[in-house]
Amino acid sequence: MPLSLDLGSITIDWLCGGDFELDGGTMFGAVPKVLWNQKYPADADNCIRLLNAPLLVRSRDTVLLIDTGLGNKLSAKQQRIFRVCRPWNLVEDLAALGLDRRDVDLVLLTHCDFDHAGGVVMHGPDGRPELTFPRARHIVQRREWEDVLAPNIRSAHTYWPENFAGLADSGLLELVEGEMEVCAGITVRLTGGHTRGHQMMEMTGSTGCAVHLGDLFPTHAHANPLWIMAYDNFPLEIIAQKQELLPRYSRRDCWFTFYHDIHMPACRLDEEGRVTSSFCRTRAGSSPCHPLAGQEGSPK
Repeated sequence: MPLSLDLGSITIDWLCGGDFELDGGTMFGAVPKVLWNQKYPADADNCIRLLNAPLLVRSRDTVLLIDTGLGNKLSAKQQRIFRVCRPWNLVEDLAALGLDRRDVDLVLLTHCDFDHAGGVVMHGPDGRPELTFPRARHIVQRREWEDVLAPNIRSAHTYWPENFAGLADSGLLELVEGEMEVCAGITVRLTGGHTRGHQMMEMTGSTGCAVHLGDLFPTHAHANPLWIMAYDNFPLEIIAQKQELLPRYSRRDCWFTFYHDIHMPACRLDEEGRVTSSFCRTRAGSSPCHPLAGQEGSPK
């Protein structure tokens, strides 16, 4: 069963959107390996294992997903290039929680890179592409969608048209500008930084809060504002956002949730960026996407 974080009126589960391996140097940019390797160890090929773990967020009346994983459309060549080591299992993970993909009300895309939006469209039982969540409103920042439609030379390699086939025509695409409360207790906000239209999610339950910063904060090892990825399109924006957001949510004692971190799905930080408590993968029967052990926390 997927692992859950309880915020009272809101629960968060991490689902299996596929594991892959990327070069550690690209994930930490200009940071020397001798430093980042202590926090997120690499293998002999200098690669680190990363999750693509969509967050299933359930409030009293809404079922929503944050991002969608790799999907099931990658070719054999693409799976080799990205060293996919565990396949997308999102639909099966939903079923393990008693949910059908038609039960999802909202899909919130932090941004539209293939590893976050690859599951918007899936190959159905007949092998044809179809929307994975055929009843869900898909919420994207307007400037992000503009870049999907007209990618530059850099983003063209990660905004893949097949991941959005039929979405605009379905009537299920909802473009927002800036900030919007998408349902009670859950708000999206434009951040920019990683991409021009990257957005974050704030989740406030009856007994706790969590914030999802997407690829502004891809793993717990990126808590230092200067530790950013070579994949980030606007690095100075990321640094400024992290300098503002990490202390703000630390003061609120919020959980920071992660999409890519194989070691730690969520943690709390102090105002200096040190992990003060962590929510780690320990429970028997947890999803095979979560193989590592640690200590388990619970929200206050």
